[in-house]
Amino acid sequence: MTQGNPSTPSPSQIRKDDHIELCHRGNVTLSGDRGLWSDVSLIHNALPELKLSDISLETEAWSALKLKAPLMLTGMTGGTEKAAMINRGLAQVCEALGIPFGLGSQRIMSQDPSLTDTFKVKEFAPKLNLVSNLGINQARDLGVDAVRALCDAVESDALAIHLNPAMEFIQPGSDADRDFSGGINILHDLVETLERPVIVKECGCGLSEKVVSRLANAGVKFVDVSGVGGTSWVKLEAQRALNMKEYSREARLGLLLADWGIPTAAAVMLAAPYPVKVIASGGISNALEASKALVLGADIVGMARPALQVFLDAYEAQGEDHAITATIEALDEIIYGIRAITALHGVKHVRHLKHQEKVISGRLRDWAKL
Repeated sequence: MTQGNPSTPSPSQIRKDDHIELCHRGNVTLSGDRGLWSDVSLIHNALPELKLSDISLETEAWSALKLKAPLMLTGMTGGTEKAAMINRGLAQVCEALGIPFGLGSQRIMSQDPSLTDTFKVKEFAPKLNLVSNLGINQARDLGVDAVRALCDAVESDALAIHLNPAMEFIQPGSDADRDFSGGINILHDLVETLERPVIVKECGCGLSEKVVSRLANAGVKFVDVSGVGGTSWVKLEAQRALNMKEYSREARLGLLLADWGIPTAAAVMLAAPYPVKVIASGGISNALEASKALVLGADIVGMARPALQVFLDAYEAQGEDHAITATIEALDEIIYGIRAITALHGVKHVRHLKHQEKVISGRLRDWAKL
């Protein structure tokens, strides 16, 4: 497998591995219920009149291949030897469960094609529903044909374009990209000509109702709200800078804006009325939070860091095969929980959760008034 020269990693590769380590063990989340899931109460049906085995979790996504459950692992990593191992393992997890897997940003691959194999997972999981990943700035600069080539190189089934202005404004150094002009134009071009579904996602700060409206008007059919509540990439970049003894203005601003953005529950609720399929990600770590997202209007629930932590802990304990098995078991537990909670609403198909009554309280009720 070609991965460049491991003895002389580039600054971008070092940053990728720093991200993995910080997501695995670092203090990169926020205290308390920043996603506002405790402000959502579900209504129990004590007389469901169905069998648990009757419940269907089958979900339509962005390809002819239906998902076995409304769950996916969203984009994480790529570009280094460790990232290649993670991608390879988690791709097999997702194939086994019949759910999609998202690659990390392929920007590093576009800059150094020798790193392509760290993103290629179809040889290990040929039936996988795979999602490519690229920043909106890089897509704008590369153009549709080059973006298509990146997707083709990894045989992806869809493309996620990530929006991360807050993260870029915090990131110190020459890799930071602070020009976000022309984004809506490249999104329109990609939707029209890429021959792949385009998912537009945030990176932990959430999508506002106005942004979702603009995306829908540009023809985007899939959005991942990626709200506040999980990994704060603003805080992560600030923490990474501080770990490197870089007491810069960017690092200080990152600590100040660590909880900047829209709570995940609010972002899902605000996006739900628009003609887009909504992926809810941003701090969802269990079946109850996932089910609340579905009741609020999400079509699919996305996770990243919880699965990464289970995988890496198990890998360090007993190796790659054990890591794959442990992660399958952890995600299968969440899928079972979604099935049970669907039954506790008295409906036979998970897609009907979004039509169920719920009680909205606290700060989330304030967001609902926007």
